[in-house]
Amino acid sequence: MSDDQQGGAGRARTSVRVTILGEEYTIRTDASPSHTRDVAEHVDRIIRQVMGSGSVVETHKAAILAALQVTDELFRERAESRQLSEAIGELTGDVKRWLPPTKREVRE
Repeated sequence: MSDDQQGGAGRARTSVRVTILGEEYTIRTDASPSHTRDVAEHVDRIIRQVMGSGSVVETHKAAILAALQVTDELFRERAESRQLSEAIGELTGDVKRWLPPTKREVRE
């Protein structure tokens, strides 16, 4: 889990115990313990949904299918984020044209 996504810049790595499908795991991470537990709960929920569908019995196959589902979610969110960024960029250009020339500069 990266610092960029979790706001953990400079945060020390900690060990967090999580349970997935009744198995305990200790995760060393720089993310917050609550975030790590939320991620583990999401993984557990997705694997259980896959196993609950009745088409998969083996845990390792369910985990692979769950990983594919979570990766699909990630890719879709990234695509949506790119589309939103592009739309914001276009709107920013439109708004700048409405502003007086002295207000069009971007100040940092």
